[in-house]
Amino acid sequence: MTSLAHDRYCDEILFQTDALRAAVTGADLTARVPTCPDWSLRDLVVHVGGAHRWAGEIVRTRAAAEIPDEEVPDAEGPGGDDPGALDAWLAEGAAGTVAALREAGPDTAVWTWAWEQRTAFWARRMAHETVVHRADAALATGTVYEVVPDLAADTIDEWLQIVAFSQAEGDPEAAELRGGGRSLHLHATDVPSAEWLIEFGEKDFTWRRAHEKATVALRGPLTELMLAFNRRQKPDEGGLEVLGDRDLLDFWLDRSSFG
Repeated sequence: MTSLAHDRYCDEILFQTDALRAAVTGADLTARVPTCPDWSLRDLVVHVGGAHRWAGEIVRTRAAAEIPDEEVPDAEGPGGDDPGALDAWLAEGAAGTVAALREAGPDTAVWTWAWEQRTAFWARRMAHETVVHRADAALATGTVYEVVPDLAADTIDEWLQIVAFSQAEGDPEAAELRGGGRSLHLHATDVPSAEWLIEFGEKDFTWRRAHEKATVALRGPLTELMLAFNRRQKPDEGGLEVLGDRDLLDFWLDRSSFG
């Protein structure tokens, strides 16, 4: 399920990329990224730009199987240390991917690594990939970070789908997110109806939009809630508060991973 329109996701890829570019303009590209400590700012930009080009190549070629990274044109970023060249490369990659997504529309069959084998998946995934990594750039550079409510909420929805898919595929950490009688409530205090109830079953977990008492609740502004749920900040930062069993929340955060 996707909650936003295909064209909206395409628009957000461009908007979020431009905001990421603004966050790193003038910054020291050798500086480490606290939320991705193995990366410099330049590594972060190259990761995002490479992901854009990889998804764009899958859509452009109507790939029926995964395309190896080394077969994606210009995916490694420009040589040298020119910030202007890196900025132009990032912008060009996002624009090319969005052009391919718009031309294909949402329903063209293509390979994906997940539950949905059509281009709509890549539009949504690249929008949220850029949303979250823009947060990494903002946190590294001390720049302002804001996300509109419907996009922030959809980022949480997609992340829940990714973790559930990882669990179904046998990821050993996600497999531990089970055990009946426990639940986690996410409650955005600034956006009506932006609430999620995650319930641990004996074999897996399920979730739904609901306001109900849970074993533990994480509540606060929606953008901050999204950042904490994506492990970009601690659950007690950014005006967030934890009510109930903090160990269960930490258990979830420690075991919800990307692949």
